[in-house]
Amino acid sequence: MEKKTCAVFYVSDGTAITAETVGQSLITQFKGIEFIQKRLPFIDSVQVAKDAANIIANTPSDFQPLVINTVVDLELRKIIHSGGGLKLDPFNRLLRRIEKNLGIERDPGVGRAHGMSNTENYDDRMEAMNFALSHDDGISLNYNSADIILLGVSRSGKTPTCLYLALHYGLKAANYPITDDDLETLTLPKEIMKHKGKLFGLTIDPFRLSQIRSVRRPDSRYAELRKCQAEVSDAESMFHRSQIKFLSTTHTSIEEISGKIMVALDLNKRLY
Repeated sequence: MEKKTCAVFYVSDGTAITAETVGQSLITQFKGIEFIQKRLPFIDSVQVAKDAANIIANTPSDFQPLVINTVVDLELRKIIHSGGGLKLDPFNRLLRRIEKNLGIERDPGVGRAHGMSNTENYDDRMEAMNFALSHDDGISLNYNSADIILLGVSRSGKTPTCLYLALHYGLKAANYPITDDDLETLTLPKEIMKHKGKLFGLTIDPFRLSQIRSVRRPDSRYAELRKCQAEVSDAESMFHRSQIKFLSTTHTSIEEISGKIMVALDLNKRLY
């Protein structure tokens, strides 16, 4: 029996990242439904709003589509909702309560949620992004200024997690790919181990790893299930042996992975 589908639209006058984050947190609570998700960002004119409404109205869905809308302009909001769908505004009720508490009305501004009001914070994030890119996959082993060093076999999720930590939290995240030589001895290089307090391991289900590698290098030894099983098993043994905390990325979002890493290494206090 095929799963029924429900279309979900994340609509915003900005990037729609906030709407998407909220929406994904909500729909993960419902099993047995295939959610078809679409982001509709930068809805900042009547024509673009009409185009968005048309997309909503003409997207197949077994259920009434969910429209998670954070557009500020009331006229544009009405146009968007003319496309049908269940109207979901994650902030309007909260804003009204804040207005009541503060005794003043809000001053809406398009795209303000992702504005550069904190220049220092923005610069930190850009610097962290550059650090992550220059310390990706062991390009540089100079980890003295790193906040965190992710370890894992190839394609276990190290790079996207490093970039997420840099972009969203301004953390300088480096990653080191565990090599065949490391796995053979079940030991990490001294240059890595001297930063043990910054180390965190990522592992992954071998079957999933084989699928990911097969897309990158089809019919290669690199993607063979047996090799993936051996690498994952040896990497986890290495983590246990070196007392390095680790988690599986198989069924975990980057957001959740990043959050768990920050808690495990007590990095949250580093942000304040």
